[in-house]
Amino acid sequence: MDFIRIGDKVISRTKVNKEIDEIIKLRSMGLSQSDVGEKLGIERTFISRLEGLGEIRKGQSIGAVGFPIKNKQEVKNILKEYGVEYSLLMSEDERNDFVNQRNGQQFVNYIMELINKFREFDTVIVMASDNRNKIIKGMLDNQIIEIDIGKSPLKEDVNVDLDLLNEILRVLKG
Repeated sequence: MDFIRIGDKVISRTKVNKEIDEIIKLRSMGLSQSDVGEKLGIERTFISRLEGLGEIRKGQSIGAVGFPIKNKQEVKNILKEYGVEYSLLMSEDERNDFVNQRNGQQFVNYIMELINKFREFDTVIVMASDNRNKIIKGMLDNQIIEIDIGKSPLKEDVNVDLDLLNEILRVLKG
């Protein structure tokens, strides 16, 4: 168990995680917040706040962006299957062409248009390197779900975990 001292208390992180897992399990089985609270001896309002903290909205609209993607066609097929409204997926070569075919002003204008486009969606799935995920998350103010495909800088195409993408979309679309 990993213990953390907070003032004069010693907290077991493992115990906290187990309790949260039990709350989520019972709620996903259909028990009400009140029923779970009563069963576990915690306040219903705590359960409500916990759910709010971890909530990923079932948005009416989903966008996706990813680069450099090796299995781009498979990713596109999954996104289409789940009705993702807009996606921008690029291989490393396409990403380099995207940058090299524009002067500085054109590049900045196009990036601003893309940011504006992705802000229209309730949820955006970002499939990129660790640093690119953080940058994109910082530029958008909607719900972001990151799929980390490697450590920056990525210089060659990388496969997206299709099982993970399927699971994320299955949950988002219900």
